[in-house]
Amino acid sequence: MDEKKNDRGFFGQPVGLRTLFLTEFWERFSYYGMRAILLYYMYYAVTKGGLGMNQVTAASVMSIYGSLVYMSSVIGGYISDRILGARKTVFWGGVLIMLGHIALSFPLGESGLFLSIGLITIGTGLLKPNVSEMVGGLYTDDDPRRDSGFSIYVMGINLGSLIAPQAVNSMWVHFNFHAGFSLAAIGMFIGLIVYWWDGKHLPETSLRAPDPISGSELKKFYTRIAYGVVALVIIVGIMAFANALTVDNFIVILSVLGIALPVGYFVMMLTSKKVTKVERSRVIAYIPLFIAAAIFWAIEEQGSVVLALFAAEQTQLHFANFSLSAPQFQMLNPFFIIIYSPIFAWLWLKLGKRQPSSPSKFWMGLVATAISYFVLMIPLVGLSPDGKVNPLWLVLSWGIIEIGEMLISPVGLSATTKLAPKAFSSQMMSMWFLADSAGQAANAQLVKLFQPGNPGNEMMFFGITGVVTLVVGVILAILVPKIKPLMKGVN
Repeated sequence: MDEKKNDRGFFGQPVGLRTLFLTEFWERFSYYGMRAILLYYMYYAVTKGGLGMNQVTAASVMSIYGSLVYMSSVIGGYISDRILGARKTVFWGGVLIMLGHIALSFPLGESGLFLSIGLITIGTGLLKPNVSEMVGGLYTDDDPRRDSGFSIYVMGINLGSLIAPQAVNSMWVHFNFHAGFSLAAIGMFIGLIVYWWDGKHLPETSLRAPDPISGSELKKFYTRIAYGVVALVIIVGIMAFANALTVDNFIVILSVLGIALPVGYFVMMLTSKKVTKVERSRVIAYIPLFIAAAIFWAIEEQGSVVLALFAAEQTQLHFANFSLSAPQFQMLNPFFIIIYSPIFAWLWLKLGKRQPSSPSKFWMGLVATAISYFVLMIPLVGLSPDGKVNPLWLVLSWGIIEIGEMLISPVGLSATTKLAPKAFSSQMMSMWFLADSAGQAANAQLVKLFQPGNPGNEMMFFGITGVVTLVVGVILAILVPKIKPLMKGVN
């Protein structure tokens, strides 16, 4: 324990944080670089190098892709906890992500798109929850540097996300979409090299599965996989027989799964004999935080779908002698997080034990999130269908919602590692990512209601979404006194 507290070789934080900081920097560079142009690749005409998809379908695919990426974290958590340990699981996840970007680098049409989605979905599921879980493993439970360390880690994620849209967009503009996707593949390759080279600073415990699977359990694991594959084949077969095997219908099924999966996971943990009474109470306390996070992520992730369409169709791209491109707006999210991260890291250290509890930070984050959408309604008042919105409104909206993210994302990561039952350490981190998955699963249906270029529809979409978020934030604020005792000493 003392050894962890004395490890201060990376800006006062454990040296292992540097390894994980850089690994996620390059992984996020590859992922968000790809996402910056993927929506446009799907709905741009074939003559412009795209796939020529319907715009609504492309937006739904974009959302359900994000949901699947975080949904697969359940698999990554299980494999880490029961079979490989966190360190190996992260490495092989990075390999699959790189291969997924390579698939998009070739002009393979829709088959290349869906192959890439499959590889990156599984790869990110293996990598992302386990990197975050290893960050938590660098600290003792009572280390006051913990939230600050997670804030620094999140800043590393967003440095990669900041550079990527501009770099990948430039490759698209000067060459083509596939050149942009190639740059994303190179980014993940660099991340793998860094992780392998600097991995000696990571906790020794990350080399071992904390709850190794027995022979009989492994047999059950393979049996469940077989059942899952058979069920998928049956569903696809029935849909094909009924002439209902369409992308839109498949997205509906995945949307339902994205919301049902975390419900099943909570039931499993709450009924497990491996979970103690104190741990069970903490899991119950985590449920309202999970719901709040799912709502937050639903809105935050609309930045690469709804706001990406808003930027392309309803925003002035020639402004004050500058020529902008729609993918460049994806830089606003990481830009503000990088600005805010050191401020919030300093603030939590300064306040120490006087800082607000995790539930309190969550409701404050939801209020900021609601305001970010109310702001977007202002320039739409009286706007004609062919009118364009000043891009500074988008800048302001992103600037506000990222305050919400700083109150929810790093705090949620930290709270998840602290509230996790010992036997489900990595899988509990998967639950955190399932909040994002559930939010994006809902988005896959919600984005169908958004009509870019229709100011009246846009105002209603932003207004209703903001009101729902604000109401949930108020309810959570009222529940804080009841949630804190359930956390059993965890703040």
